[in-house]
Amino acid sequence: MDRLKAISERIAIMATEIQGGGATPRSSGGRWVSSVSRLRRAALSAGSMLARAVVAAGAISCVPAQAHAADAHEAAAAARQTQANIAFFDGAHPPVDLLQAFDAVVMDPANAFDPAAHPLAHTVWMARAPAANGDAASFVAQQIEPLWQRGYRGFLLDTPAAIAAIDAIRAAHPDARLIAGGDDALQAALPHATALYAVLGPSLVRGAAPGGTRTLDVTPAERAARSDAAHAFTQRTGVPVVSIELCPGDDRACARATAAQVVASGVTPYVTNAAHNVVGIGAIEVMPRRILIVQDRAPDLPLDETPGVRAAATPLNYLGYDVQYADMNDPLPDDVTPDRYAGVVVWIEGDEPRDTAAWRRWVDARIAAHVPVAFIGQFGFDAAEDEGPALDLQPVAGPFTDAVSVVSRDPMIGFETEPRLGPRDLTGVRVGAASQSLLRVKSGEATLDPVAITPWGGYAMSPYTVVSLNGIGQERWAIQPIRFFAAALRLQPMPLPSVTTENGRRLFMTHVDGDGFASRAEFPGADYSGEALYEQIFTRYKVPMTLSVIEGEVGPQGLYPKISPRLEEIARKMFALPYVAIGTHTYSHPFEWENVDAQTGERIDRGGGDTAFSLNIPNYKFNIDREITGSIDYINSRLAPPGKKTVVLQWPGNCEPPAIVVRKVYAAGVANINGGDTVITKSANSWTNIAPIGVSKGPGAYQVYAPNQDENVYTNDWLGPFYGFTRVLETFDMTDRPLRFKPVDIYYHMYSGTKVASLRALDQIFAAVLKQPVLPVQITDYTSKVLDWRSFAVARAVRGASAPADAATSSASAAGAVSGASASTAAAVTWIVRGNGEVRELRWPGANAPDLRASHGVTGYAAGPDGTYIHIADGAARVTFDATAGTAAATSNAGVPYIAQANGFVRRFTRTGNRLSFEFGGYYQPFVELANAQRCSVSVAGRPVAARRDGDRLRFDTAPAAGLPIDYQPVEVACGG
Repeated sequence: MDRLKAISERIAIMATEIQGGGATPRSSGGRWVSSVSRLRRAALSAGSMLARAVVAAGAISCVPAQAHAADAHEAAAAARQTQANIAFFDGAHPPVDLLQAFDAVVMDPANAFDPAAHPLAHTVWMARAPAANGDAASFVAQQIEPLWQRGYRGFLLDTPAAIAAIDAIRAAHPDARLIAGGDDALQAALPHATALYAVLGPSLVRGAAPGGTRTLDVTPAERAARSDAAHAFTQRTGVPVVSIELCPGDDRACARATAAQVVASGVTPYVTNAAHNVVGIGAIEVMPRRILIVQDRAPDLPLDETPGVRAAATPLNYLGYDVQYADMNDPLPDDVTPDRYAGVVVWIEGDEPRDTAAWRRWVDARIAAHVPVAFIGQFGFDAAEDEGPALDLQPVAGPFTDAVSVVSRDPMIGFETEPRLGPRDLTGVRVGAASQSLLRVKSGEATLDPVAITPWGGYAMSPYTVVSLNGIGQERWAIQPIRFFAAALRLQPMPLPSVTTENGRRLFMTHVDGDGFASRAEFPGADYSGEALYEQIFTRYKVPMTLSVIEGEVGPQGLYPKISPRLEEIARKMFALPYVAIGTHTYSHPFEWENVDAQTGERIDRGGGDTAFSLNIPNYKFNIDREITGSIDYINSRLAPPGKKTVVLQWPGNCEPPAIVVRKVYAAGVANINGGDTVITKSANSWTNIAPIGVSKGPGAYQVYAPNQDENVYTNDWLGPFYGFTRVLETFDMTDRPLRFKPVDIYYHMYSGTKVASLRALDQIFAAVLKQPVLPVQITDYTSKVLDWRSFAVARAVRGASAPADAATSSASAAGAVSGASASTAAAVTWIVRGNGEVRELRWPGANAPDLRASHGVTGYAAGPDGTYIHIADGAARVTFDATAGTAAATSNAGVPYIAQANGFVRRFTRTGNRLSFEFGGYYQPFVELANAQRCSVSVAGRPVAARRDGDRLRFDTAPAAGLPIDYQPVEVACGG
């Protein structure tokens, strides 16, 4: 009953998301404008430089993690130039990817976390210092110094003795960020204010009662007194005050309302739970970008071939979410909480789980914890009969025998195909008043809802999932999956990290698997396929490309020792090209990876001989280390030119390696690519033919899929027609418009060099792609972006409780997803994004542009096929949208120069007034196009450069990189008033 009660309470909280558009927590306290204005006026009248540094609550810092001030006072002032954005986390397993959105994270150093193993460019790890014993010098030597050596670069000092040691800490470590806390923290901190990063003051709304065993609401009178004291301290010193507030860990509505209330009072909040082991809401709310897919996977079915990977992951990736997988019949994770997961997708195709009761308990716990759940296919238990009232579901008695007629349907139903719905397909369920039916049907007197959005998530029962078209061997979506998942999981519009685009141009890469390197060219001239490709493709198209060989095909210990000298000669020649990166395609090219033991990495002999498993190399017994590190060592020692090494392993065969093999590739220090099956064409026009970005096979085992498939697929397994690879141009177009799912990857094999038709096809493809607005990159640029994308943090600035934009954002999330509303309806908000610097583009799903004057770290933007693409500098930015500026941001960005597009890479970007400074370089025909640049002039490396002008646009070109390392040139853009 407790479980059902919790779910019922969840419905009460979430019902407004269906009927009213979204849960909009409201709280008292409308003093945001007046208190901040008062704070600003007081800061100006005080005349203090430190006081002038205080900005309105809600502004977010993007300053580097370490201050580089000349002395302690300058370092402290530099670190707090904007409002403190601090998290407090004491859990055993800190989610680094989410916490990196904060400028500083205070932790309990008694936990096993190693800050030195997780360095972040924009976040400082801080330790709660132990109680001080002895004099200040002893405290620093015995307590602070060991923490500093572990990688902590700041400290929370919450005892009088520790606070008294501030000067000694500063003397030892001038760059340390220091927070004063404890009883009477404001009074104790006052003498040391110039050395402080922030002060941890008392709670304003709800804090810990004495003893810490329960929470205690702060009375309005006490709240006002504490708020006034915090304001007075900040006005006097310029040091921000932070308050820790408490809410239940799974109650994000409470946390949002509390944070907004504290922000409205002019103090920086951090709302967490009593154990401090959730990602709380402070000056920002970090948006979880992880979704768990639970499925009933057959024991002998590789993860890569499950519907969660083949079908569900792609729309979720497009929406900006990384996916993890679990088996319904295995022990399921219990840390699926709303601070870390955006939702759960359950995809059930077969029988009910082995333990139905355990499965129900797990699902109920997720719903009770406010984690949205979307069911695909089946529930796995009789949801309407067992828990109908709690889930807002009504059981409908069967059996159903009469013909089925449609009563009502949402436009997302029947997306790529319309299944034939018979009475035997029906699940006996109808939704209640708190839910929204997306498909309502009748069979006789029975009314049923096969698809619906509910207060706890949503469901799409079979056959309104992926339908098999058995006659042609294809599949189709019976429901629009992007809109359905967005609605069911309450996925909010936000700026999404992009792995398809940089500086407004679609990424373009090319990589070649080594198969067929020993094959003879079937025409006069070149002897082997590699030589033919070298002459007609590799040296004609001087773009970054990654080429690979199979050691067992090329090397002297392989299949062809007599011709190995010639093959190695060709390999050395192609690897020596300055724009070529080197890959390995393993030693023996395993074909069927399911025959590799998932626990040991050894081969499982299922019969069929060596030829059925890999290349049949004489006297070779399969060894996974020989396949990976052995082939890498061979290439590096015999084929690679000086200064180059193997950088990537290109999966061979069916490209479905087990996790143990993927981990060994990472341990070898190289990237990995291949797998997935992106083969969408006009004759196979379905999103089911677009693979996800990759697949997580467990910790440290993420396999990066190739953006699209190779020529073998387009030539009927190399049976012909051998010009068939030109159809990949259809794939490139259909994965770009109307939605940009993928970058461009010309991915093929060495055997394409054996035939005139296949060589001509490659020539046609390269020529066509290079006429498009693409940005050539290395394949490892892409794989690095994918890994950064997975951990990329997106956070929304918290505004005062009375600010309407936050309400619009939350309410638009569910209703907008169902109705197709534009993200621009919730645009008046600031977002903070942070990664490791590989991802440098955001896709905003609205048509409106960022406010360049109010944003930081934004180099420019461009309209894309599916929203606005925003260019960011060095992996971190504060992006502000001005809802009043319209789709072209005509008001806020008038006269502000920015990068509209660039065929190259922008680094170290700064904007000072109407001057831009950055470094620039690129591989192939690099150029920069500036907008609002009518009165601008450009110099590169200190010399004025000629520019082409077209209206408000200005374009200048630079020399391409001579090799794979980019030679960045300093660029200065000066614009007149």
